[in-house]
Amino acid sequence: MAVDELQAIIQRCQILEEADFKGEDFNLFQVAGQKCLEDGYAAQLLEVIQNEKNKVIIKNMGWNLISPLVRCIFMYKQEDDKREHCLKILDQLAQLCNPKELFLGLLEQIEQTSGEQVCQTVTLLLQPLQTVLLKLQNKKAYSVGLSLAMIMNQLTPLPVPYTKQQIQEDKLGLCQCCNAVVDFAKPFVNEVVKNMEKSSEYNDMELKEELLKFCMKSLKYPLLTAQLEQLEGVEEHPFRHFAAEIIDILWDIRELIPLVFLHRKGKCPHWENQDFADIEQKNSADSLACLSYLMFVQHFGIDCFPMVFSPSYLLQCNMTHIEVLLKRTEESMLSKGLDLFESCLLRMEDNGLLHQYLEFRDFINVPQDLVKVMTLCPIEHLRKKSLNILQLFIDKFDAEGKYTLFRCLLKTSNHAGVEGYIIKNIKDQIHLSLTKACDNIWFTGHHLISLLDLVLLLPEGAETDLLQNSDRIMASLNLLRYLVIKDCESDNQTGVWTTLAKIEQNFLKPLHVGLNMSKAHYEAEIKNKKENRREVHSSNTVCSVTVSGEKMPAMTTEMQLQVLHSALFTFDLIESVLARVEELIEVKVKALMDENS
Repeated sequence: MAVDELQAIIQRCQILEEADFKGEDFNLFQVAGQKCLEDGYAAQLLEVIQNEKNKVIIKNMGWNLISPLVRCIFMYKQEDDKREHCLKILDQLAQLCNPKELFLGLLEQIEQTSGEQVCQTVTLLLQPLQTVLLKLQNKKAYSVGLSLAMIMNQLTPLPVPYTKQQIQEDKLGLCQCCNAVVDFAKPFVNEVVKNMEKSSEYNDMELKEELLKFCMKSLKYPLLTAQLEQLEGVEEHPFRHFAAEIIDILWDIRELIPLVFLHRKGKCPHWENQDFADIEQKNSADSLACLSYLMFVQHFGIDCFPMVFSPSYLLQCNMTHIEVLLKRTEESMLSKGLDLFESCLLRMEDNGLLHQYLEFRDFINVPQDLVKVMTLCPIEHLRKKSLNILQLFIDKFDAEGKYTLFRCLLKTSNHAGVEGYIIKNIKDQIHLSLTKACDNIWFTGHHLISLLDLVLLLPEGAETDLLQNSDRIMASLNLLRYLVIKDCESDNQTGVWTTLAKIEQNFLKPLHVGLNMSKAHYEAEIKNKKENRREVHSSNTVCSVTVSGEKMPAMTTEMQLQVLHSALFTFDLIESVLARVEELIEVKVKALMDENS
């Protein structure tokens, strides 16, 4: 019987001195203890452990029971008495065992767990692990750091619940586990706080640094991925609670405000291996971006934030974080980047952001990243939001800033729809310049002529793909029509009449040629399709279309004809606006000549 075997080993060891315990004794104790647990004699094993006479034996050998004990706890059902006995054994081992040996045993158990049992195992072992760590005298900071790092490394591969249903179900127990880990860390936070209160020159930075590392890891996972908006019907959002706790720890150890203003470059530890250095910098950048989101969007810790900084300075500080988030493709991270950008911009007044800010690299990179979200992101609501934020960003700049930004986006966007949108913005700024009493030199005169050189031209002359560039071309024609109507030749505020010959040479004439070529090509294609259809006596012939390497749904001949007719309609539309612009120019030039004669 397992209990008898255990008792025999215990009696043999009771008469030995602690120094006389041999490896064989440890093995026999482990095997007998494991057999007791597996055969259902947990109550009897608990009695053996609680017996004062066995204190020295349990201190030295008890840690060997951790692995079989954890297996048995998960084997028994929640209400089973045997499970309760096993939990009491775990608690007793935490109190009685050699702290160093038990610490290693607990960490080994956490390291070996995987899959669906990760959160259960971590949550189960946090309390005994905390008890052991509080007993350690030597290398406590290192041991706390090792424990937190091991726990976070085990949790990180798990998927983060994102939807309301997933959060409520918490299938793997991640939400509960994360908050349990924070509770685990609190005594060590309190220790750091207590030591800092004792002395303003607190020198024992090791434990503080380990807690800071834990907070940085928590910001990257799970908080960067988690959905942190308030959820209707969820009384206490577990990840919001976790975020609040992490912010509180950072505040308590006096690292919150320094981190918000930390320029990550030059602050990472030195690595011999450049790959390690790059990974460290990326992880740090992700964590700091999440911290800014928590503070400026979700307002965690905002009460601690000094309200002395201008909105433009806060935008400047956050542009690095916004850039980090907008370069990601995951919905949770992209949406955080857009929310952070929007939040910073809404604090500012229109036309109040000085053009000098565009000298900072981030102020050029972020709108370009925003354009990529607008044009490449598969999630519709994020594409729409990014467009609204781009307009908000444009609105905040002074006139020279808007002018510089327009030039930059026209040169870098490589997307006809975006270029068309920018050209419409240019038209709006010209309108304001012509109708307001104050003179705006950036959207009139020689500055505007320089900008029009980028707008009123075909990128590849007459051979430009007019269908692909139709949004840009229509916006350019509408702008030119507006200039011809609104700006009198005698005033020539915009300079359009001075540069008319150049516009005709670079834009209007090539556009005529391009329209004629494109219409002839598409009309020939339509004729060819119709003839092919008659030959096969069927409209069900299909063709395959490949876009960016991906095969699109098959198209029947009828569908192909619809696409071709749609293209012709676009060309007719461009041609009609072009004809109207040329008519307006001709009328105004003729009127001026009549007036001069």
